[in-house]
Amino acid sequence: MASLLRNLSYRFTPTPSSDFQKAKNVDALFTKTDPAVDGDDCLHDCESCSIKYPRKFEIDEDDKLYGNINGWNTHLIVATGKTDWVRDVADEKGSVMEAVAKTEEPTNGMMLSASNIPIPHTSHSDPDGQVRTTVLLLPAFKFIDHVTPAAVPDLIQHCVNTAPTNTTPLADPASDNSLATTPLPAGLDVRDCPHNYLILLCSHATRDARCGQSAPLLKKEFERHLRPLGLARDFDDERPGGVGIYFINHVGGHKYSANVLIYRRRLSPDGKPLNEAAQCIWLARIKPQDCENLVRFTILQGKVVKPGQQLRGGFDRSTQLTSW
Repeated sequence: MASLLRNLSYRFTPTPSSDFQKAKNVDALFTKTDPAVDGDDCLHDCESCSIKYPRKFEIDEDDKLYGNINGWNTHLIVATGKTDWVRDVADEKGSVMEAVAKTEEPTNGMMLSASNIPIPHTSHSDPDGQVRTTVLLLPAFKFIDHVTPAAVPDLIQHCVNTAPTNTTPLADPASDNSLATTPLPAGLDVRDCPHNYLILLCSHATRDARCGQSAPLLKKEFERHLRPLGLARDFDDERPGGVGIYFINHVGGHKYSANVLIYRRRLSPDGKPLNEAAQCIWLARIKPQDCENLVRFTILQGKVVKPGQQLRGGFDRSTQLTSW
């Protein structure tokens, strides 16, 4: 319990930026699709829509969603190779998550997530038994390799605290973000995340069985729509571009399952993705039949089809707007 309280104390404590503003309402943060511009929001390929939730998969459909999340400024996603965890991931003994909860808190409001990203095949234990793993830092879109629990204080000080945040202006497209130029502690290596887009799905069945049911079904349906576009990527596929799909632990609001977080890299004037995420679009009440639209409009265009029913919040660094 102590680790949970400590974790929550800084998990949602963003460092404010005077340049950013809170979006006035649910329709102001992200562009809503317009049938006159975007066309029909369904391709009506009903025979292929065979993936459905179990019959007793019930969620809250009545509460107002938008604005009920607190702000965060960086997101640290830890590779564990698992799809479910103990109730509070900071209680995973000997884990990076436990070490994060015990170390000096980040200065910029970090969200911590465990994920099913595999522990690298080249990973090995140090003499003291600590296993090295990989973390993904957002919005920097950087992987940091060879992280051990003992290295977490250096990770926080030299990587997280110096990284771009959700509420800092986008850097000049010709420049790289600060992680590329910040000297790293011995043993840690940084590399680009190869994907242009990331989909994060809560799979934390220990917290709520619905998340354990929804995540694999949504992943399968997302991949069905991404594959014909050449955008599907598995763990071993590091071709540039595409969409990475990762399972993460509890993000709150399980009664609104399924929660889906979509990180999108910014685009250059000619439409090519550049360093850093420009947006994170946090949605809920997502069903398999929504995946087609999420690929066509949200992932590829940064638009939201049903903001009033499904948008919980997020940020857009290009417009300097947040939901908090």
